[in-house]
Amino acid sequence: MTVTAGSAPERLSPLRTWLLAIRPATLPAAMSGVAVGLGAALAVGTPFRPDAAVGCLAVALLLQFTANLANDLSDFRKGADTPDRTGPVRVAAAGLVTERQLEVAIGLTVGLAGVVGLWLSVIGGPVLLGIGALAIVAALAYTGGPWPYGYRALGEVFVFLFFGLVAVAGTAYLQAGRLEPLFFAAAIPVGALTTAILVVNNLRDIPTDAAAGKRTLAVVLGAHATTVEYAVLLLAAFTVPVALTAAGRGLPVLLPLLAIPLASPLLRTVRTFTEPRQLNPVLKATARLALVHSLLFAVGLALPGATV
Repeated sequence: MTVTAGSAPERLSPLRTWLLAIRPATLPAAMSGVAVGLGAALAVGTPFRPDAAVGCLAVALLLQFTANLANDLSDFRKGADTPDRTGPVRVAAAGLVTERQLEVAIGLTVGLAGVVGLWLSVIGGPVLLGIGALAIVAALAYTGGPWPYGYRALGEVFVFLFFGLVAVAGTAYLQAGRLEPLFFAAAIPVGALTTAILVVNNLRDIPTDAAAGKRTLAVVLGAHATTVEYAVLLLAAFTVPVALTAAGRGLPVLLPLLAIPLASPLLRTVRTFTEPRQLNPVLKATARLALVHSLLFAVGLALPGATV
């Protein structure tokens, strides 16, 4: 059965319902930071640790699940998901699951992330407990809690911070046991592209978010400035590999430039769209771009020619 934006399906299996709830199209954002973090760690001569790598990926995915479920529940409670919504169906607003079921699912994903986080803290030290706790709070507080930062034009800041800097540098740290400047430089493209996913989402939802009192950065800036923001983020993602190569990291680091043909049509659509629904495929394609760029970047960093 096809689930279309703005319409509630009559019947869905429990599996399809929960897949809809966790939003698989957003998961590349979680995987991208881990991939680049591993590549950055290998670039500084660190032996690969599969246990830490699997743990980082598990935590990243579980926190993405948490953020998506919490966003579904909080937006429903605040009235942001209305029948006028142009994005994919949200399970609470569509009546596919109850609020209590979403609360239980959120508790489960947070609990599992906490268990894996404890294991990672054995590898990387107690500082990871504090970082993990902050990441959980950030996932829950995007549109929930007493001060939902997504309603105060701060969503992009937190996405860049946690999906970019924390994900990449944290993964690399657990591999290398130390922090290097390269880890933070490598985090910039990941943070930029994962933030771009949110920018497209918020650009599409400007009319309904504004009506619901949800002051995203897109609502504050307006459509034109948000389009410019999207372009700047994509430009940053492709500029950093060039800068690293110019700084002596080697030609393999330029591999992400192979993803430019994926970015060009997205920019064109964002600049010329006339209906919010036209941005739905751009949202998925931006997530795909983030993953492809990150995998190429990770490989480019890890190849012997990229080390100094």
